[in-house]
Amino acid sequence: MNASSSSRLQVTVLGATGSIGTSTLDVIMRHPELYQVFALSAATQVDKMLALCRTHQPRYAVMASESHAQTLRQACREAGLKTEVLAGERGLVDISCHPEVDAVMAAIVGAAGLAPCLAAARAGKRLMLANKEALVVGGQVFLDAVKQGGATLLPVDSEHSAIFQSLPEDPASWSQRVDKIILTASGGPFRTADPASLCQMTPEQACAHPNWSMGRKISVDSATMMNKALEVIEAHYLFGMPPERMGVVIHPQSIIHSMVQFHDASIVAQMGTPDMRVPIAYALSWPQRIASGAATLDFANLSAMTFESVDAHGHPERFPALPLVWQVLRAQPGSTAVLNAANEVAVASFLDGRIRFDQIHQVNADTLQQSHFASPHSLEDLLELDRSSRAKAQALVEALQP
Repeated sequence: MNASSSSRLQVTVLGATGSIGTSTLDVIMRHPELYQVFALSAATQVDKMLALCRTHQPRYAVMASESHAQTLRQACREAGLKTEVLAGERGLVDISCHPEVDAVMAAIVGAAGLAPCLAAARAGKRLMLANKEALVVGGQVFLDAVKQGGATLLPVDSEHSAIFQSLPEDPASWSQRVDKIILTASGGPFRTADPASLCQMTPEQACAHPNWSMGRKISVDSATMMNKALEVIEAHYLFGMPPERMGVVIHPQSIIHSMVQFHDASIVAQMGTPDMRVPIAYALSWPQRIASGAATLDFANLSAMTFESVDAHGHPERFPALPLVWQVLRAQPGSTAVLNAANEVAVASFLDGRIRFDQIHQVNADTLQQSHFASPHSLEDLLELDRSSRAKAQALVEALQP
């Protein structure tokens, strides 16, 4: 722990008004003797942020734009709060690498979370990673920053937390002992849908996840299974596993969150109720354990657990996004960033009613096919690749307009 003025862990929560952010604050409030909120960030939701500032009394709050920051600043003054309000990327970076911060929950969705994640990594923080872009876009550039800064990288995604909890404690032994990592997927809301009907699916249907409560973008990613593709990429970087030693299996009940298969054919799995407070509590307390507030599994009343191959039951036609992951992991460095950028544009266009659900994959695949770039070596390179890929995807979306 850094030498802070309190014996409590000083925590910055990036993306405090989102589902991961609010769950993190819920866990923190259950343990006021262990954790203190140092800083919070949000994009545009000033009213929600003001309420959080009243509750948690952070030293700093950051909004995405100066106009939103000014509105919050005025509201904090009127409420008699001492919270200092900052704005933009500079503010995000400052609260992520501040000398008094011990831990950073990185829960900002999108490429906007990349710079503060890199800052926290270089500053050697306990970095609780819920932002996919740090690994999917950042790749080796991000991992190099973690190594150089001496940061502790802890996964928050339920699948990656499950793998982390199932692996041996010594990472140096993984390559000798682990045969395969198996990520589980619920199959989302369209697991049993007729593939021919996917062109008619609405944003409301795509966002109606049967097990998890999530934001709209990640809910659509679950419906296409692009979320699982991105999670395979993250697992590749987090655990150093080559593509051929990673697999995905559909498990509709979301009870087993992921598994590790060892060379002796034994399998270690992590189980629990589908509640994000469990992996959040583990990341906050590692290597210890604290109460998360989640319900425990009741094995006496547990329904049957079932599994389905992603290569059968019509799933290849239902989820064409998943094979793209093996393609980009074997392709030029930076290809994962191209896929992520294209998908963000495609999903936003679907949610806005500009393209059909089945056209999300078309935009992603065509963007990858048309992209030619130099391998990225810096944050600037990554952001430029992200920008150019988004522009290419946007042009493809416009070409699909009637």
